[in-house]
Amino acid sequence: MSDISKPHDRFFRETFSHPDVSSDFLNNYLPPEVVRHIDTKSIELIKDSFIDNELREHFSDILCKVRLFSGGYAYVYTLFEHKSWPDSLVAFQLLRYMTRIWEQDFRNYEAEKKKKRKKGDRKKSDPFRPVLIIPVVIYHGQQKWNISEKFSTLFDCAPELEFGIPDFSYILCDLSRYEDHEIRGMLMLKIGLLVMKYIFREDLTNRLPKILSLFQELMNQTTGVEYLKTVLTYLAGATDRVSEEELSRALASALNPEGGELMATLAEKWIKEGEKKGEKKGEKKGLLESIAVNLECKFGKDGLKLLPEIKKIHDAGILLTIQRRLWTADTPDDLLKTYKNI
Repeated sequence: MSDISKPHDRFFRETFSHPDVSSDFLNNYLPPEVVRHIDTKSIELIKDSFIDNELREHFSDILCKVRLFSGGYAYVYTLFEHKSWPDSLVAFQLLRYMTRIWEQDFRNYEAEKKKKRKKGDRKKSDPFRPVLIIPVVIYHGQQKWNISEKFSTLFDCAPELEFGIPDFSYILCDLSRYEDHEIRGMLMLKIGLLVMKYIFREDLTNRLPKILSLFQELMNQTTGVEYLKTVLTYLAGATDRVSEEELSRALASALNPEGGELMATLAEKWIKEGEKKGEKKGEKKGLLESIAVNLECKFGKDGLKLLPEIKKIHDAGILLTIQRRLWTADTPDDLLKTYKNI
């Protein structure tokens, strides 16, 4: 279940839970040769998540069902990676989640067979056939994605042994590769992707007025107002690069006079969120101080060279992992590999 302590997960789910947004994403970001096989208008959202609880800080997912023009249906499984650098094992994670989807379908198939037997239906059931899954990864980190989309590249073995390697590729949507004018789609999708693109970047504050101005055409719709609240809540909880005052100015500049009125209605909500955010900032500050002391004690000046990069990490869970790894790391490079591969 998504909550305010996982703002990336919540924002991704609230954006893509709109069937028209998910459908529009498929039309605009899947390869044309894939789109021509699926009826994107038939999209049906399935609420289950297949991600382990401990990985929810780094990944979100959404599963959709679409009809195939050739008959039958397929799944589109979209994994949203909300880390600021690429994950070298994302294909492995995808395979795990895809297997869980097939396992769930198989359990349903077996349950249906059992139900028919109880009713005395002696008709032989069709054999179980796994449903095609189209895997998609959305990435919005600062570093460009430099990892192969093929699962088989995780292995290093002789060509004669490759027959034993499961192989598939995922479709990558790396937002860092797109210029703003290249981000396509209906307004809600375009706004969501632009906010995701800049949430980790230093120029977020400067980009906000232009992004928020896209709401002008949506403000006369209930869904537009609700989505603006979703975007503002995400910005207030997912980054410390923009203050409430800067966010208020950007909104007033983009939507005046509606901006000021909406800010007033959100003020009380932000106070509560700000308290939680302050607790997280305090936790982060304490972790950074502890890491700095241990870096210097263990590795001296060479260790402190890692500190500027570590300070850019906003995820307290990752900082805690770094702090613990300091106890066993033999060199600064060992520690560097730890958080680069999280």
